This record gives sequence, C-alpha cells and structure tokens, in this order.
Amino acid sequence: MIEDDDELVKSKSQIKREMQALRDLGKELVDLPVSVLKKIDLSEAIYEAVTLAQGLKREALRRQLQHIGKLLREQDEVAIRQALAQIAQPQRNEVRAFHEIERWRDKLISGDDQVINLLVEQFPAAERQQLRTLVRNARKESELDKPPKSSRLLFKYLKELQQS
Repeated sequence: MIEDDDELVKSKSQIKREMQALRDLGKELVDLPVSVLKKIDLSEAIYEAVTLAQGLKREALRRQLQHIGKLLREQDEVAIRQALAQIAQPQRNEVRAFHEIERWRDKLISGDDQVINLLVEQFPAAERQQLRTLVRNARKESELDKPPKSSRLLFKYLKELQQS
C-alpha cells in the first residue's frame, strides 16, 4: 500500500478481496428466506435485487450477485453481518445443545456410570432407573449389532430432560 496525500491507496488485490467479500455477503442474503430478509435493515434496492436473485440460475445469478455486491458498497456491511449473526445465533445454540446430548449419550453407552450421577444432579427431573434401563438396552443393542432403537430412546429422553 502506498500513502498518497493522507489517503491510503489500496492495491488491486485488496480491492478484489473486498469485492469478493461483498459478493459472498450478497450470496448469504440470497440464500435466506424472504421472511428473514425482512428482519434485516436493507435498502429497497438491495432487497429487490436479493429477492430477484432468489429465482435466478447460473450466469444470471452470478451477474445479479455482482450487482448486489456493487449495491452493498453503499450499505453498512458491518450492520448486515451483525444482523446475520443474530439470526444464526438460535440455530447455533440448538446445534450446541444437540452435540451436548450426543456426548452424554455416548459416555453413558461407553460405560461411564458417573454420567448418570451428573445427569441426576444437573436435572432433578431425571429418573435414575429409567436412565439405567435405557443405557443397559442401548449397550446390549450395540454389542449385538442391532438397530440403535434404545440409543435413540436414550437420546430422546436426554433431550426432554434438557428442554425441561
């Protein structure tokens, strides 16, 4: 980068990277349903361009994304990214909770009986006997290479505990 009259001149590569980032942001917007798009503070021109792009394919979509990228230059990119992050947050929480349930189930099936005590402490509504029965049945199924019916039931029970 060269400094010229108190203004930084960006390299050609930097400008291309920034434009690609705007096109990627435009692609994220195009992939959203219209109901979610309405929640984001977009200019009317960008909103119309995004909704138009949702029905396009291949080359027409690429050209429309170029156009959306140009329109986004005049919009507050940070505000849009923050809005997208807020929209995605509930889904991230669901995924995190799902993975936590999977870890509990896997530890229970692998033979870690201390997890039952931890679960009963963390979730007072948990029934120790039901947990043990589900775990025992899931272990048997695993040993006999049967379909994981009890493992699924255990997962469902853990999910109900977590949601209550």
